[in-house]
Amino acid sequence: MGFNLEWVSRVRVNTQAVLKRAQSIQGQKLPKKQWQSAWLLKAVTCIDLTTLSGDDTPSNVHRLCMKAIQPVRHDLLRKMDMHDKGISTAAVCVYPSRVADAVRSLKAANSSIPVASVATGFPAGQTPLESRLQEVRSAVNDGATEIDIVINRMLALTGQWEAMFNEIRLFREACGDAHMKTILAVGELETLSNVYKASMVAMMAGSDFIKTSTGKEAVNATYPVAIVMLRAIRDYFLCTGHKVGFKPAGGIRTAQESLVWLTLIKEELGSEWLHPHLFRLGASSLLADIERQIYHEVTGQYAALHELPMA
Repeated sequence: MGFNLEWVSRVRVNTQAVLKRAQSIQGQKLPKKQWQSAWLLKAVTCIDLTTLSGDDTPSNVHRLCMKAIQPVRHDLLRKMDMHDKGISTAAVCVYPSRVADAVRSLKAANSSIPVASVATGFPAGQTPLESRLQEVRSAVNDGATEIDIVINRMLALTGQWEAMFNEIRLFREACGDAHMKTILAVGELETLSNVYKASMVAMMAGSDFIKTSTGKEAVNATYPVAIVMLRAIRDYFLCTGHKVGFKPAGGIRTAQESLVWLTLIKEELGSEWLHPHLFRLGASSLLADIERQIYHEVTGQYAALHELPMA
């Protein structure tokens, strides 16, 4: 689908209705006991296990990859009769300069888990266009099969939607066969209408996923913003027949929150979206709390910090 300015420009978001819906989703009862554990394992398979720190090294990227391959302790999975179901995280997400390290570690472990890389001047997106494009090409050449790009927020805030569309198209071409997730940095878009418009433009330009945040903004993945993005995905699907994935990221730290996110996706988009090819959770510390909750369900006790392997 090409750029449709009329569709973008006529958008108005009913903020009060969005806030009411967000409140209702947080007030719902969540599954308990073995049903909760089943949902938590589903959440694990949708995690992009991430490290985006200035002190990332080949050794902690290797450790992250090993945790992605075996995200929950084998003895816990065995007691749940899930040890032979191939439970792993959906991907490993790193900076472009660490892609080769991640690819090497996963290949040595004979794992097919995809390597995702942030790019395009992450997190601000304020570097020259050519250097942003080169960053994408470099990550793909090093073996990344998923690229998380960031939009230029200035274009969104000043209403230059066609220019934003053209820029994302260039990133799409630079990605080649790699999946492209477009980060909207919703905490810096000011209004829910801008969030919807940016979502729609990103999808029109060929994004495989739209993602809430870099995790570096003051405000990251919130339920009101997610509802607006999910409604945009639904509208786009109804209009074009094309399914686009969704990835909340930033500040998702507890198992309880992951259950709310899964519930929201199921209610807004349906069970078809509850798979890694259409839903991801961007997180670094979430997995530790999920494993802790699973440990409690299996043993009846909460694990001490030294009893669970670090991610």
